[in-house]
Amino acid sequence: MKGRAMGIPVRARAVVIGGGVSGCSVAYHLAKAGWTDVVLLERKQLTSGTTWHAAGLIGQLRGSANMTRLAKYSADLYVKLEAETGVATGMRQVGSISVALTEHRREELLRQATVARIFGVDVAEISPAQVKEMYPHLNVSDVVGAVHLPLDGQCDPANIAMALAKGARMRGAQIFEHTKVVGVRQAGGRVTGVDYVSSDGEPGFIGADVVVNCGGMWGRDLAAQSGVTLPLHACEHFYLITEPVEGLGHLPVLRVPDECAYYKSDAGKMMIGAFEPKAKPWGMGGIREDFMFDTLPEDWDHFMPILEKAMDRMPLFQTSGIHTFFNGPESFTPDDRYYLGEAPELRGYWIAAGYNSVGIAGSGGAGMALASWITEGEPPFDLWEVDIRRAQPFQRNRAYLKERVSETLGLLYADHFPFRQVETSRGVRRTPLHEHLKARGAVFGEVAGWERANWFARPGQEREYRYDWKGQNWFENQKAEHMAVREGVGFFDMTSFGKIRVEGRDACAFLNRVCSAEVDVPVGRIVYTMFLNARGGIEADLTVTRLSETAFLLVVPGATLQRNLALLRRARADEFVVITDMTAAESVLCIMGPKARDLMAAVSPDDFSNAAHPFGMAREIEVGMGLARAHRVTYVGELGWELYVSSDQTAHVFEALEEAGAGLGLTLCGIHTLDSCRIEKAYRHWGHDITDEDHVLEAGLGFAVSKKKAGFTGRDAVLRKAEAGLSRRMVQFRVEDPSVMLFHNEAIVRDGRIVGPVTSGNYGHFLGGAVGMGYVPCTGESEAEVLASRYEIEVAGVRHAAVASLVPMHDPKSERVRM
Repeated sequence: MKGRAMGIPVRARAVVIGGGVSGCSVAYHLAKAGWTDVVLLERKQLTSGTTWHAAGLIGQLRGSANMTRLAKYSADLYVKLEAETGVATGMRQVGSISVALTEHRREELLRQATVARIFGVDVAEISPAQVKEMYPHLNVSDVVGAVHLPLDGQCDPANIAMALAKGARMRGAQIFEHTKVVGVRQAGGRVTGVDYVSSDGEPGFIGADVVVNCGGMWGRDLAAQSGVTLPLHACEHFYLITEPVEGLGHLPVLRVPDECAYYKSDAGKMMIGAFEPKAKPWGMGGIREDFMFDTLPEDWDHFMPILEKAMDRMPLFQTSGIHTFFNGPESFTPDDRYYLGEAPELRGYWIAAGYNSVGIAGSGGAGMALASWITEGEPPFDLWEVDIRRAQPFQRNRAYLKERVSETLGLLYADHFPFRQVETSRGVRRTPLHEHLKARGAVFGEVAGWERANWFARPGQEREYRYDWKGQNWFENQKAEHMAVREGVGFFDMTSFGKIRVEGRDACAFLNRVCSAEVDVPVGRIVYTMFLNARGGIEADLTVTRLSETAFLLVVPGATLQRNLALLRRARADEFVVITDMTAAESVLCIMGPKARDLMAAVSPDDFSNAAHPFGMAREIEVGMGLARAHRVTYVGELGWELYVSSDQTAHVFEALEEAGAGLGLTLCGIHTLDSCRIEKAYRHWGHDITDEDHVLEAGLGFAVSKKKAGFTGRDAVLRKAEAGLSRRMVQFRVEDPSVMLFHNEAIVRDGRIVGPVTSGNYGHFLGGAVGMGYVPCTGESEAEVLASRYEIEVAGVRHAAVASLVPMHDPKSERVRM
């Protein structure tokens, strides 16, 4: 075969598809990890898709510790790469400045500065006068605040990729250009290699156990050929470069998000790029075969609103000539976060794609993390934010993607308010009660495509969010709902819960191997448990209900359903077990509060006393004229039941509950209230408070781990930690000043020193202040010593006194739950 004569091997340990910065980084890091038998195939030339025209901004600060860790790794790598490979990368740590034109934006920047301090990123708040001194060309007349990150930088994107490619080759990897992958072969549920067409038109095949899709805007269609969901879509991305400006020099990268613009100086010229609120999706009909180093047509009408503001912001744009007006495609995802990890549909099929215009800053760290994940069998730290398993199968729909990415491009520079809701591609997944709740004032949010009632408007109140960093326009609505749950009875539609049925001869033994708690329990018993990894980290947080001797129902958060399904399917060995997604088959109607028993008695002839239906049990009941399975559990810390109702009877059961609840003050409640109630009770939220890098004992969840059971994943790590002692503890905080709001990533300050982030926060209306969770280092300390310290929470640079607790501040003995 001609391809082989050209030196393309017939087998490799890993094949990387795509020669942009992402693919080059993955190949570099795989080779650096010792996998020298790596082949990278590029359909045309390295960098010829998006990388070559990227702006090359290297910002270190991201919205979480681990995303910041990845961005910092990229920056550090790019500084060293030229010396390692001899390829000039153009990396200059010129710093960056972000300016605020509104008080809302200033609050956001100050909160980001707090995040930077938590994560060890050098940052300083600077005044408008200091901005002017550092950026003389800038009009600062309406600037109200700014932050400066001195170690941010800019680089030559194409040369970064070339340096990574050379570094990969230096370690034994092979790279072939003009070699198009036309398919990924599979057998027995895992990849076996790739089919390609070489530069001389000859077909070939490389056998491989690992294939990495770094195909950028081609990645979605390539993945679809293998039945893999990779939801991304290209958009047009614009920037303009002036003719040379005398005396311009090396200026910091400048971001003016309130005007949707970024600026950088390069080779004596000034560039302005845009993240406009309404973007232009591109490539809906596919990408033509000869696309390489291509530009898209100019669109001055689209770009002009950005340029007009730039001419006022930086008057040199009024007088400087235009050297280049550029338009090129970049890939965006439905939630503005890229994708890493092994596809849940196919073993050995890995992904690093969808970078949402931060591919240069992200790829260094992403390549390192993915290579570690591939070679070590687990990610180096929690990567849920960018995990491919968060993608929902329906999201590969192209009509959905086209509409959504028109919004997500602009969201990069939009105000990142708490509780901000996406506006496009809505209404795809609705519960049977959607129209019922809408008619009663529900204001919906969206998670994993599900429309969920977030709060309920009063008659005559607008059903829109008015975003703020303080109490938003629904704050009093949430308070009323919250107090109804604490003092009366509230209703939640939680149909979006993921529901997985595990059944078969070996179901019990299988689940006992993957679950931390004992699940060989009587029929009807509900078990709160974890899936742990070998480190004792929490891979999943769920309940398992035994439905029969051979059937179990697993209930998980809706956003983690695909991840949990993949975990189960990958864990299954030769057991006789069937795993089925039952999410759409049943609705979940939650009745919660001190009057919950009264309401249940009004709609059902069954006995709901403690003796007949104790906490932690599920049983079939009559309700209205239908049937349901009532689970006595709670996520709000009150007496209550979750009613699992077949979808066809859901509307009837709701109407029966509503009618019976009229005399009891039944209150319809939303997700915001569910969260504010759970945080008062210190219930952990997976993905924030607990992740796969948080040890189950340090998270305070040792009660969900069986002390008697042997053979479950993570057991040894639990025993080791129990013997060695905890190095940190999950602590609950309440801010003493009732006007302060906590959301996420505020700083925990212990005795004057920042020790970590608030992992989740909300307002505790019953406790009378903002409540947050977070980990406090405690090596060698007793519980009393942890609590003896003075705690504050830093919010937007201001520190507020806080009360700390290692037990739930609300109902610490769970007496209300079992009343």
